[in-house]
Amino acid sequence: MIRPGIAALCLTVLFSGCQRREAPAAGDTAFAALQQRGRTAMGVDQYASAHAFETLPDGGRIVLQMKAADSTGERVIRDHMRTIAAAFGAGDFSIPGQVHAVTTAPGTAVMRRLAGEISYRAAELERGGEVRVTTRNPDAVAAIHDFLAFQRMDHRAGMH
Repeated sequence: MIRPGIAALCLTVLFSGCQRREAPAAGDTAFAALQQRGRTAMGVDQYASAHAFETLPDGGRIVLQMKAADSTGERVIRDHMRTIAAAFGAGDFSIPGQVHAVTTAPGTAVMRRLAGEISYRAAELERGGEVRVTTRNPDAVAAIHDFLAFQRMDHRAGMH
């Protein structure tokens, strides 16, 4: 039997990823702090840019784009995506740890262990860039999906 409090928590977690918020609710200091840490780590205003964390059958992709044309912001994003692809490829997930104020983000321990079986490729997109994460290993795919779900929820990114 599921206790009512547990059921409510499960529903809250399940549906929190479905919401898309552009700015934090009044008094949401945790989200504002995340946005500030993101600005420091990524070099762009988190409220002027948009994230997407898309799961795909062979891994997924991380997208970061400016909401409006901004050549400086776009260049910074593209540089950041190349940095992220190189760091992740080396098994270094410290930047997401800093942004999210966690020691180990979900999925990253497995992604680090299976680093030789995962590919990270940065690419330019209109107004920003992406990191495409691919693998043929089902355990790595599951870990990538866990990592992307955590990012999606914490950034309140929803889907496209």
